[in-house]
Amino acid sequence: MRLTTTTWITVDGVMQGLGAPDEDRRGGFERGGWAMPLYDDEAATFLNRVYQRADAFLFGRHTYEIFAGYWGAMVDPNNHPIAAALHTKPKYVASTTLTDPTWVDTTVLSDDLATTLADL
Repeated sequence: MRLTTTTWITVDGVMQGLGAPDEDRRGGFERGGWAMPLYDDEAATFLNRVYQRADAFLFGRHTYEIFAGYWGAMVDPNNHPIAAALHTKPKYVASTTLTDPTWVDTTVLSDDLATTLADL
């Protein structure tokens, strides 16, 4: 298995609240949803392929909670390629505070993350 990352970042380094306008308002961040006006068919095609070819998903706790609340709550995940991939493949969460994940097929990684990831 290889590690592939997708990172949404602005030219000035913002990686926060890219989805919904109210997503991740920590620290007084007022520009939630900044990426969605830029999301087009080309971006959708690319991300669908990335998610579909993944063997598993690795999240930090905060991103996992956002994804679980949105993608994990979909009634019929088979209607969306990203949701289908997330619902059928293992999810790993690097966290020392998450103890009881509710999204199916989720494993919390809380000890020696570098060794655990190398073992995966």
